[in-house]
Amino acid sequence: MTPTPSNAAAETGPTRTNRRARLAVSLLFLTNGALFANLLPRYPAIKDGLDLSNAAFGAAVAAFPLGALIAGLAAASLIRRFHSSRVAVAGTILTGTGVLLAGLAPNWAMLAAALFLGGAMDAITDVAQNAHGLRVQRAYGRSILNSFHAVWSVGAMLGGLLGGAAAGLDIPRGIHLAISLVLFGAVALVALPLLLPGAEPRRSTVVTTEAGTATSEGTRHDVDATPVRISRLRIAALLAALVLVGIGGTLVEDAGSSWAAIYLKGSLGAIAPVAALGFVALVGCQFVGRMIGDGLVDRFGQRAVAQTGGAIVVVAMGLALAFPSVPGTIVGFGLAGFGVATLVPAAMHTADELPGLRPGTGLTVLSWLMRLGFLFSPPIVGAVADRTSLATGLLVVPLAGVLVLACSAALPRRDPGGRHNVSSP
Repeated sequence: MTPTPSNAAAETGPTRTNRRARLAVSLLFLTNGALFANLLPRYPAIKDGLDLSNAAFGAAVAAFPLGALIAGLAAASLIRRFHSSRVAVAGTILTGTGVLLAGLAPNWAMLAAALFLGGAMDAITDVAQNAHGLRVQRAYGRSILNSFHAVWSVGAMLGGLLGGAAAGLDIPRGIHLAISLVLFGAVALVALPLLLPGAEPRRSTVVTTEAGTATSEGTRHDVDATPVRISRLRIAALLAALVLVGIGGTLVEDAGSSWAAIYLKGSLGAIAPVAALGFVALVGCQFVGRMIGDGLVDRFGQRAVAQTGGAIVVVAMGLALAFPSVPGTIVGFGLAGFGVATLVPAAMHTADELPGLRPGTGLTVLSWLMRLGFLFSPPIVGAVADRTSLATGLLVVPLAGVLVLACSAALPRRDPGGRHNVSSP
């Protein structure tokens, strides 16, 4: 039997071009994680400087995912027109610009507007870099997507540490965030010529509908020639469940990015550099989970790994909130980050491989809807915190673990070679 291209790639090994592209995509994920994370340790000072309540601050932070929701659906068309490589690099620089403007905002409206811009550009960057990462993964013929997200975690951890150090040294936010933009923007530009050339490949799939059988246009060369038959209703149901899995992951990430420093500093009395460690622990442990995630996914399947992660989130943050302390909370956020490490990559990979959808459509729709978690979580947590306590608002984290456990059946049991296998819930 003639091996499929993905199997052939696994047997012969990646080419030099593919290895360079993998490095370049890793650099893009690094910059994407670092740029926004530089702002997060400055949140307590921004909130205090603008004299914002928890609810008002949460509403301003929600402008970031609101911008992502409004702009996110444009990603697929931009990628098809300008290629994922160029869109990812341009979006990176514009995201950093929004972050810089947020750090300089003199009032609530300007803060919300800057975060809106940053979120809009981040959504487009996110889809583009993941689309390119999936191209490289198909060329490799095995799972490597988690390693890209691991590098994102490194970038986020690096950005959080830099932001915490800048806050501790009382470096003006404008200077700190301008340096961050120049540094990581330059890294993205260096990555551009190393990315895979040309437009995104296409594939052919067969979809059954009430009216008969329809075949999508184009061919993506890493998929078996055997057509996949699946109803549009089942595609929609699978995509909806994948969105909820992704939202479970984003709820945990948002709690760490938006509230960890504020909770540790305001509720538990930690100093600014220590307060930054809640988010750093989350992304640090997330990095570890993603570094080992590809091997775990290839061995046990995306579903089993996601279910185990969801259970870790429930237990870890449940105990941290029930028995509050600075060390315990930092550990709780860290274990929660480990638990959700593979969720977003798994949901993205599965959505991108759903048959019957145009290239980039499943990934774009998932990335767009997944940001509902980022949109609604900050104002809800803030409102609950104002009425009760921030610890009560952070119960959203263990609840996110429950959501993952409930919806993880949408993920395949096994996914060898990085190829999609539609499984029955």
